Amino acid sequence: MRTGEAERLTESKSLPYPTSWHPSGTFLAFQETNPQTSSDILILPLTGDEDSGWKPGNPTVFLNGPFGEYEAYFSPDGLWLAYASNESGRFEVYVRPFPGPGGKWQVSTAGGRLPTWSRSRRELFYRSEDGRIMVAAYTVEGDSFRAEKPRVWSPGPLLERLGAQPYDLHPDGERVAVLKASEDEAGARRDKVVFIQNFFDELRRLAPVGRR
Repeated sequence: MRTGEAERLTESKSLPYPTSWHPSGTFLAFQETNPQTSSDILILPLTGDEDSGWKPGNPTVFLNGPFGEYEAYFSPDGLWLAYASNESGRFEVYVRPFPGPGGKWQVSTAGGRLPTWSRSRRELFYRSEDGRIMVAAYTVEGDSFRAEKPRVWSPGPLLERLGAQPYDLHPDGERVAVLKASEDEAGARRDKVVFIQNFFDELRRLAPVGRR
């Protein structure tokens, strides 16, 4: 494994967050916070190769509707982009053709986020509103996309952490690595906020300088 120097790809100050590489390696989907349009999906083109290095181009907007669009994920063939949006009043998973233009198809039916494409069969996974892993088979005819009724793939609730992907699908499409919620976490009511005051004073008390 070879590691190069870190290189800044965008100049945005609006909290850009990368979500998916196009299978060609020449496009990066990322989301960006916008005060007027909530979270938007942008596409960053790149040119070059591993030997000469990669040169970022100018990002273009893929979706910037009045609602939030999140977690864009390229299909294995690079022709579709799945994402989550709260345009219906709650988060659902949708699919659009890439690079577009084209139609829009809803995949989830009772809430969904964090779409992930199978690389071994025509299936799209996502996290349900109550934390389960769901999967929907799909078919493609020309520029038309059709998803079948989603079914539960794993009933155990996933542990959701801010800024962390709670699951990842193995290339064989048969296994998933997950951050699984314990029984206490799964059943706990999340209706409280805990504030810690004088945090660094408490940290110094617990681990004073010089202690080994």
